[in-house]
Amino acid sequence: MLRFILKKLLYLVPTMFGITLVAFGFIRLLPGDPVLLMAGERGVSPERYAQIAAQLGYDKPIWQQYLHYIGNLLQGDLGNSLVTKKPVLNEFLALFPATVELALVAIIIATAIGVPVGVIAAIKRGSWFDQLSMTAALVGFSMPIFWWGLLLIILFSGVLGWTPVSGRISLMYFFPPVTGFMLIDSLLSGQKGAFASAVSHLILPSIVLATIPLAVIARQTRSAMLEVMGEDYVRTARAKGLSPRRVIGVHALRNAMIPVVTTIGLQIGVLMAGAILTETIFSWPGIGKWMIDSISRRDYPVVQSGLLLIAAIVMIVNLLVDLTYGLINPRIRHK
Repeated sequence: MLRFILKKLLYLVPTMFGITLVAFGFIRLLPGDPVLLMAGERGVSPERYAQIAAQLGYDKPIWQQYLHYIGNLLQGDLGNSLVTKKPVLNEFLALFPATVELALVAIIIATAIGVPVGVIAAIKRGSWFDQLSMTAALVGFSMPIFWWGLLLIILFSGVLGWTPVSGRISLMYFFPPVTGFMLIDSLLSGQKGAFASAVSHLILPSIVLATIPLAVIARQTRSAMLEVMGEDYVRTARAKGLSPRRVIGVHALRNAMIPVVTTIGLQIGVLMAGAILTETIFSWPGIGKWMIDSISRRDYPVVQSGLLLIAAIVMIVNLLVDLTYGLINPRIRHK
């Protein structure tokens, strides 16, 4: 097991190096000059422009800027935001709980609905439920997040008035953050109605974010179940007279869960990408909206380090998913 973990961690080194190249080059390919944005595009003198560029190190050749960026990373320095002047890591850690809370609720919704739907669709293959659920999954997978989110806002917030439009909690509640997770902090605050307000603000964004992972998990679960239900050990279990519930739950589903767990782990990256649009639509103060705002402001350190941190989190989650295979099926051993 230790050898497997070290091998996986070793593979992360060239991947992270490639990500630094992408992150460093991506923001510089976009139009706009961070020096002008900081100095003000109107009336900035060449002397003032040169002074700010020298302070930021943007007067040096691009390769020297990259080496300086890598050198700071190796020392654990992710840089400071050009706009707020605060360390990028501090801003990331302050906003990350909001994104984690949204992503966790979304993946719970996607898994809690997607897995049972996929299992039932496989058991009732060819039935109306199978056809209807898989058609709905295809539609959910194909639906643009920004369009789906706006539709839900118009219906549930605008027409019905059931849910708030944006934010994490009503402005009438205020309490110092303890964990950064609004559901937990609202409970700890002891303020009446705070938790209900936090839940109501979380409903629509989590549903929107869960749509695509739910569709993928449902289709993958159905496919995996159909594959294992034709195996010899499942037929043997049925021949022994075991109950259908035991055959499906113990023998079929347990083995089918391996590709499903892989799919769920891979959806973490989808959730991170989807969170950018979802948080922007619902004004959710997480790292997705933070990244979009930083791109529009050409805040180089935030975009570079933000992409690197998000990629690192996704890779760590995928590593943890690999390690869970042995828990699902003890016959699997990592070497």
